[in-house]
Amino acid sequence: MSRIAAKFAALRAEGRGALIPFLEAYDPDPVTSMEILAGMPAAGADLIEIGMPFTDPMADGPTIQLAGRRSLAAGATLGHTLAMVREFREADDITPIILMGYLNPILAYGEQRFCSDAAFAGVDGLIVVDLPPEEADLLTDHAAAAHLDIIRLIAPTTDDRRLTTVLQGSSGFVYYVSITGITGTRTASAGELSAAIPRLRRATDLPIAVGFGVRTPAQAAAAVRDADAAVVASALIDTLAASLDAQGCATPETVQRVLDQIRGLAHAVRHAREFANP
Repeated sequence: MSRIAAKFAALRAEGRGALIPFLEAYDPDPVTSMEILAGMPAAGADLIEIGMPFTDPMADGPTIQLAGRRSLAAGATLGHTLAMVREFREADDITPIILMGYLNPILAYGEQRFCSDAAFAGVDGLIVVDLPPEEADLLTDHAAAAHLDIIRLIAPTTDDRRLTTVLQGSSGFVYYVSITGITGTRTASAGELSAAIPRLRRATDLPIAVGFGVRTPAQAAAAVRDADAAVVASALIDTLAASLDAQGCATPETVQRVLDQIRGLAHAVRHAREFANP
């Protein structure tokens, strides 16, 4: 059983949802980024999503775009991102790691080499934002050979016919993009999620994670009452950015502020279903 499958099975047994925090590799520098990554499980992360910095992140809002710029300025490459995962795995062989990014850097790295190196580093799943199902054969065979899950994005505009196509070959979990638009711009209402998640349940047995609009503990709790996981990205990066000094460098408070925020989110997620069903 993969780490992702094992984690969701354990959480189902506990009767709770998952928190999936996000960080952009090398933001704002490699040491700080690694400290945040290493501290995430103890702060309450059930799975972790790592952004692969790219110069043209078309699905991302200003917050993650700026994080990517800081990362690239700090020297981030795809190889460096994989090295972070390898270092993380020296101390943690349990927490699932998902890489999220865009196809261009993977093509430049080499699809087969990337999947092989990612698996060797300890990556469990891939989210490639701009890889449509019709072109997924660029990665699917290589990912399958490396035992990497290909996690697909489902949007509110994905109709039932398209949903079947998108879910073909999907594994790990389904990432429900809860808003129409870019990351960090607005939040789906509880009513919108209550309407959307049952439709996905009818189409797949995979766990469902909600992202692109989850910012607060209350919103994360609302997400896992209907879905299986909440992904929090822009809100954490906003906290990181607000902690930087005037030159954009990390301060002594940077790591702690981000990890404290994760603790608050994790508490809400862990108790969300208790509060909903006292």
